Amino acid sequence: QRKLVESGGGSVQAGGSLRLSCAAAGYTVSTGCMGWFRQAPGKEREGVAAIDSTGSTTYADSVKGRFTISKDNAKNTLSLQMNSLKPEDTAMYYCAADPDRILTLTTWGWDYWGQGTQVTVSS
Repeated sequence: QRKLVESGGGSVQAGGSLRLSCAAAGYTVSTGCMGWFRQAPGKEREGVAAIDSTGSTTYADSVKGRFTISKDNAKNTLSLQMNSLKPEDTAMYYCAADPDRILTLTTWGWDYWGQGTQVTVSS
């Protein structure tokens, strides 16, 4: 059974940092495409960052230069390092995986999703 489990969320003041992790069970992170997405209350889910099997990455404009997505193939985990956090980064963050997907931040059609981890940034 394939399962993605996020961790690392929490509350932080603006300007602070958090590191999110996504542990994959039954899915090999070195394959296909994996991504981080977020959804704030009353808003649609949006793509934050994605990484493909070659290690190529893409980021939403709103997080470029502040967030870094990475994979640890040995530990079979996906991470998102978030620096210089802003109140508008407050959201539930989800990881997703798809063995057949090319690099993309589109939110639909991913095969596997985690349950999410909450990030709250106060001003």
